[in-house]
Amino acid sequence: MADGAPGRQTGDAAVAVDDRPPDLRLAGLAVSTWLSALAGLHLTATTALVLAVVGAGSAALLAVHVRSGPVSGGSVSGGPVSGGAVSGGAVSGRAVSGAAGRDRVDGCRAAWHRLLGRYGWVVVSVLLGLVCGAGSTAARLVVRDAPPVRALAEQRATVTAELVVRDDPRPVRGAAGRPATMLVATESAWLDPVDDPARTVVPARVLVLASHPGWRALLPGQRLTATGRLAVPRGGDLTAVVLTSTGPPTLVGRPSWAQRVAGILRAGLQRACAPLPDEPGGLLPGLVVGDTSELPAMVEEDFRATGMTHLNAVSGSNVAIVVGLVLLLARWARAGPWVAAGLCAVALVGFVILARPSPSVVRAATMGAIGLAALATGRPRAAVPALGAAVTVLVVVDPELAGDAGFALSVLATGGLLLVAPRWRDALRRRGVPAGVAEALVVPAAAQLACAPVVAGLSGTVSLVAVPANLLAVPAIAPATILGVAAAVVSPVWPGGAEFAAWLGSWPAWWLVTVARHGAQTPAGTLPWIGGVTGALLLAAVTVALLLGVRHPVVRRLVAVVTVAVVVGALPVRLVADGWPPAGWVAVVCAVGQGDTVVLATGPGQAVVVDAGPDPAAVDRCLRRLGVDEVPLLLFSHFHADHTGGVDGVFRGRRVTAVATPAWPEPVTGRVAVESAAHAAGTPVGAVAAGWTYRAGGLTMTVLGPPQPLRGTRSDPNNNSLVLLAHLGGLRILLAGDAETEEQRALLESPPGAGLRAEVLKVAHHGSAYQDPAFLDAVAPTVALVSVGVGNDYGHPSPSVLARLSRQGARVLRTDIEGDLAVVVLSGGPAVATRGNDP
Repeated sequence: MADGAPGRQTGDAAVAVDDRPPDLRLAGLAVSTWLSALAGLHLTATTALVLAVVGAGSAALLAVHVRSGPVSGGSVSGGPVSGGAVSGGAVSGRAVSGAAGRDRVDGCRAAWHRLLGRYGWVVVSVLLGLVCGAGSTAARLVVRDAPPVRALAEQRATVTAELVVRDDPRPVRGAAGRPATMLVATESAWLDPVDDPARTVVPARVLVLASHPGWRALLPGQRLTATGRLAVPRGGDLTAVVLTSTGPPTLVGRPSWAQRVAGILRAGLQRACAPLPDEPGGLLPGLVVGDTSELPAMVEEDFRATGMTHLNAVSGSNVAIVVGLVLLLARWARAGPWVAAGLCAVALVGFVILARPSPSVVRAATMGAIGLAALATGRPRAAVPALGAAVTVLVVVDPELAGDAGFALSVLATGGLLLVAPRWRDALRRRGVPAGVAEALVVPAAAQLACAPVVAGLSGTVSLVAVPANLLAVPAIAPATILGVAAAVVSPVWPGGAEFAAWLGSWPAWWLVTVARHGAQTPAGTLPWIGGVTGALLLAAVTVALLLGVRHPVVRRLVAVVTVAVVVGALPVRLVADGWPPAGWVAVVCAVGQGDTVVLATGPGQAVVVDAGPDPAAVDRCLRRLGVDEVPLLLFSHFHADHTGGVDGVFRGRRVTAVATPAWPEPVTGRVAVESAAHAAGTPVGAVAAGWTYRAGGLTMTVLGPPQPLRGTRSDPNNNSLVLLAHLGGLRILLAGDAETEEQRALLESPPGAGLRAEVLKVAHHGSAYQDPAFLDAVAPTVALVSVGVGNDYGHPSPSVLARLSRQGARVLRTDIEGDLAVVVLSGGPAVATRGNDP
């Protein structure tokens, strides 16, 4: 038993337990600094400065009051009581009343001073945090809101700017059919308006929206010049302006040696992972250095659904694994605490260089350095104050971190491991659980518990599979990370060895992908929750109440009973009768965003899929909900990205027998994506034209148009879309692709033998205004379904088109409002069941 710590006997083993409360002396300072900086980001510099001044004055006054100590009071000196007459040996009522009043006042003063003596310095530290957070934010807001820069942004001026890259460029998924956009965080050296010779020299933060591929490979620290148009940012951070640039950057000089070394190692890791399968090969660089550029979107979605998304970014856990390995080797070599700490510090610096010293990596390294401080001092309890100091310093240096969700998750996870995990571990050990097993159980549980409020606020859901998924992931994280680091380090000098290390690392990475996939597929794996700040605070309050309440046996039993009741009562209902898909569905228009995916049932677990939408994860989720694991035919109406971008999602975990495409070969990018996915799966691809017919199960599908190739139209790919007529369940379902006015008129002028009349119409081109009224009249649908994305900036669907369909007597339903739309057959004709949008 160490250092006289109290021990408790469990069986034959004595477990040492540290019952001392955690050292929270710097907690108030850290939390106050954090919250005041977060508030300051949404204020003006003047308001934030006023908060800092008020906090400084209050802290100074309170500190003086606390140091002065309690004053004497409650005693009366100077002889007999005055002010009262003595009559008959009795003190008058007025004198007694005055003395009692003074006693009450003196008692209140004494109680006040006792409170100050006990909690005064806590309040002072909170006020000092207000000074630190609001003051540092105010200084940055002066730069952010500099009048010259703000004026240029409000004028939407075109400028040439010299910028310094602050972090890795991040690709964002733009609207379908549009070029990929890169988000590049930079800091300006100067801004030169094109039509004004006056140069603005302000070191302001500039967010660049770049579409040229030359921005993709930039390294942090790179100096460059670029031309673009300015815009006002949305606020809530330190970004002064947004610069939209369509041209390439002009490089000035080179990045630092550390960034260049990091770039070489990261590129070597990517080359080593290139021969691996897409999913583990794309995940391994994310585990090691946070590089998710090659990570399939479906894997990212699965990690998010199972609460494992923290593995895709550099975090304190990465640092802990690398430093922990060095520490283990140092202790095996019998190195002392300071030598071990020094070796760990070297490893820490090396890992920061490998992962690139960007703000997120520096944040993770700071969290990892907390453990080093505790190791060097030999005082594990120093880790909690070190965490408070680290939070304070990081927020003061960069107030924008206060609004960063990654920063919040990193700090909360570290806090959970320091405050909650040890007590849970000791509780399990007292009950006979082996030390290693106890550690493995409590680490993911404590981290997930601490992070759950932020995750719930961001996603609007609470994951029920997060803890077991993270628990299953634990054995694979360390080997994958260490092997990935090894592959990166040796890649410049030994490419073959790097590929071998990456191959070894792909096996634990494959396990992580498998855990995430099955966790995401678990029915009722996530529950809806209130999103935003309200939801986060509510779950935080519930979590704290449970942590405090379960200390008492009665509350603990009550919580257990309620939990079991909820699981036994509600979960089977969600598993067995969740209401989706509706019984007897024949067709479903999936809510995949601004794009199209239509599923036509052909048998149990089988369906023909028409188009794949813009997002692999979205189409995969829709097919998963419908229980489709075999696709006898995947047909594309045309090659625009909003119909082909999700092709990998259809192939994921499913057998696709054949792929059919239109004869019109453009856009080339969409055609190549379809052919590549089919080739990778060994699925044949063939072009079809008007008159082609396909049969499977109860489905008969015929291509009606285009009757001939159309050229010179407003959009040739749209006007050469395959228009399909499906006979299914006694219904005629017309799928109009993205056919616009020209193709619709061509169909009216050369009507197909089967005619255009249909009970169900999938409205063309997301309900755009490019519709021929005569075509809609010829179809005369009973039900009109519009596949359209929420908040799209195309103006889809057109109100006039929807109004015309409604006047014809059609029931009009939209995926942006109703979610997935399922057509079922009733005795009176078609009916539609709606799933509703996900929270």
